[in-house]
Amino acid sequence: MNDRSGLQAIRSIDYVIVLCDDLKKMRAFFIDIFNFDIEEEEEGHFVAFRVGTLFLALRPHGRSYDGPQKPAASAGIQISFRVPPADVDLAFQALTEKGADIIEPPTNQDFPHRTLFFRDPENNVIEIFAEIHPRNTLPTSSGVHRVKAGA
Repeated sequence: MNDRSGLQAIRSIDYVIVLCDDLKKMRAFFIDIFNFDIEEEEEGHFVAFRVGTLFLALRPHGRSYDGPQKPAASAGIQISFRVPPADVDLAFQALTEKGADIIEPPTNQDFPHRTLFFRDPENNVIEIFAEIHPRNTLPTSSGVHRVKAGA
């Protein structure tokens, strides 16, 4: 018999909380860029969006257990959103029109993903990706998205 109790019973991530230095700015970003509807909000304390089955919340950094704030120029997290393959390029077009800080335009990777990377106002990395057929991937490793030995 397979024991799937306690921590072994976890089957999904239900919500993610992004710690923010400027909650108002981050709230505006997620509404302006993604057009997400607010699911819950307590002004100045948190705002939450429903993204598929995931609850994506923003709250100010500062609770005793949050630890030190990240340096301003550093990404604290990377959030990845999956879309159908053609929508990676449509997302790029929309993000460019909205003035998003693009890190890497749509690219077929050396693994079966087409990706697009950009930054939110607090330098977190956001990825829009699609699973693509392996024949569309790069023929050799770019090394860009691989962890290098000793790093």
